[in-house]
Parts: sequence; C-alpha cells; structure tokens
Amino acid sequence: MDNLSALVTHYIDVWGYWAIFIGMALESANIPIPSELIFGFAGYLVYLGKLNFWLATTYGVLGGLLGSIVSYAIGYYGGRPFVFQYGKYFFVTRNKIDLAQRWFDRYGLTAVFIARLLPVIRTFISLPAGFARVDFTKFVVYTILGSIPWTIALTYLGQLLGENWHLLSEYGHQISIFVIVIIFIVIMAILWKRISAQGAK
Repeated sequence: MDNLSALVTHYIDVWGYWAIFIGMALESANIPIPSELIFGFAGYLVYLGKLNFWLATTYGVLGGLLGSIVSYAIGYYGGRPFVFQYGKYFFVTRNKIDLAQRWFDRYGLTAVFIARLLPVIRTFISLPAGFARVDFTKFVVYTILGSIPWTIALTYLGQLLGENWHLLSEYGHQISIFVIVIIFIVIMAILWKRISAQGAK
C-alpha cells in the first residue's frame, strides 16, 4: 500500500489533472486504486496552489465515468462467466461482484447512484449494471450524479486537511461514512429549504 501510495502521488504531482483522470478511470474499471488516495492528494495540491479545485474534480469525475463505462461494457458484452473467469487477474473477486450484485438487485439502477458514495461497492457496481444491460444513457447520468458529490467532498477534505491529507487514505472507510452523512445532511437541508419556500407561497 505504501508503494502504491508513493506511485500514485508521484504521478499526480508530475502529471496533475491527467494523472487524476487516469487514476480514477482505473479505479472505476475495477483496479483497486483508492479514490481517497487520489482525491486526498489532489486536494492537498489544491491547498498548495498547484492545482485548481474545480479542474481537479472535473477530471476526476470524467475519469471515473470512463472507467465505469469500460466496466459496464465488460459486464454487458462479457457477462458473469467472463468476469468470473478473468476478473481474478485484475483483483476482481467473486465476493466483490456478489456484493455489488446484491446492491443492484435490491435498488436497481438507483444503486448506480448510491454506490458511488460507498466503499468497495462503488468500484464494482458498473458490472451488474452491465450484466442487466440497463439503459446506457441512464447509466451515464446516474454515474455522473453519484460521482460529483463524492469527488467534491473528498477533494475538499484533502484541501482542508492540508499536510494531513493522508488521513483520508488511512481512514478511508470511516471517512466514507462521514462524507455520506454530510452529503445526506446537505441534501436534506436543500429539500427542507425548498419545501419551506413553497409552503410560504
């Protein structure tokens, strides 16, 4: 993990936005590169003034979308037998696929949105979406909508933590829960404000 962290941070430091794009494309295509590591360090570079916050998040979302489309296509055209046979060479285990499948079976296409905020599942949720051959346009829209708040939140936390950005990758799952709670509170506050405004009319 230390070697991976050093490699990822090195490339982001050297190549900037394109390294973020490629890193998130790989992560979303089922390669285990933690997004907490990518965006945590990207946020740190924003803190240092080396990167622009909105460009970093945009490249991250687009990279994640590309990787998700690749994963969706593998599920769509290869199916479960292909993924089970060859996935092990890319760290894609049956347990991880089954976990993502259970989420998809329970929530359907909505799981593509929800899973972007959850550890482990977000990396593999595109596969069962491909297995089910869900509508591609809807898949893309849900993927983008789910990726945006997660990307912004992690990058902002990396910027906020500054020199301590590495805490994001060290406590990834706990941070994920914290981010989900914050995003939920923000969404509920927005909905409450709109409902209150409509009631005032």
